Amino acid sequence: MRIIISPAKKMKVDTDTLNYNQLPYFIDDTKILMEYLKGLSYEDLKSIWDCNDKIATLNYERIQSMNLYRNLTPAILSFEGIQYQYMAPVVFQTEEYEYIEEHLRILSGFYGMLRPFDGVVTYRLEMQAKLKGYNLSTLYEFWNSKIANKLFSESNCIVNLASKEYSKCISKYLNENIRFVTCVFGEMIDEKIIEKGTLVKMARGEMVRFMAENKIEYIEDIKSFDRLNYVFKEHLSNKNTYVFLKKET
Repeated sequence: MRIIISPAKKMKVDTDTLNYNQLPYFIDDTKILMEYLKGLSYEDLKSIWDCNDKIATLNYERIQSMNLYRNLTPAILSFEGIQYQYMAPVVFQTEEYEYIEEHLRILSGFYGMLRPFDGVVTYRLEMQAKLKGYNLSTLYEFWNSKIANKLFSESNCIVNLASKEYSKCISKYLNENIRFVTCVFGEMIDEKIIEKGTLVKMARGEMVRFMAENKIEYIEDIKSFDRLNYVFKEHLSNKNTYVFLKKET
């Protein structure tokens, strides 16, 4: 079984807390993307990043001095979004780190796919970014089926905790031999399941923590997830979608 999650826009450098284990799977492809980005103007990069001048300047400077082999942070400690805050990997025990290193995969526009202890640099490149002046127009085209093929070579059972922007890198290439279960975290409002962005990110992080703490090996066992006031709803779920709703208070 493998768990897929999205990266976070906000990243940090932490070369002290834990050592990284290895370089990412697709480091050669990442080098191609890095050189492509280094060849773009500030305005082109700002357009790709779709951000303000402060963020664009920071990331432009990062690109100019980027070295993919020095001052690397374990991926799981590098991302700082809400999902990662609720996962709270910095307080994991050794067994939990071992669990996520085997089971957890972080999808990335820049790195393709990361294991938790792959060494990374800070970057900004979302999967849905439009490439400029390149022979491909999107990162989906750049990565094609490469990420999915690698993931499927590791396991034929995938727990999808990633956003649609990232999970489509995998779902587009599903075949009959792969079980792909998407977890939905929502509330029942006017007889409709409503997912709220921040709460979903919180729940995804808690689900990873839950799976690591309980050493979950069988996908059916995640149905017992009951954190942040969520409960599994069998009648709303099917073999490809597990629905968890907030309990009514």
